[in-house]
Amino acid sequence: MLLIDSKDCESIDRALKKFKKKADRTQLIKNLRRRKHFTKPSVKRRELVLKAIYSQKLEQGKIPGK
Repeated sequence: MLLIDSKDCESIDRALKKFKKKADRTQLIKNLRRRKHFTKPSVKRRELVLKAIYSQKLEQGKIPGK
């Protein structure tokens, strides 16, 4: 749970900006989306391997990159 300290003279826009910044830093939204569905450990491992292979090919110049 995120708590935002706001003063009485502070506008709601400023408080909302503080909340968004704090939520980004703690990766709250990312964790909620990740936990929405269960993924098996074998699937996670496979995704990591595929990502590593892709990045390796990108570095070697086999895939035209950005």
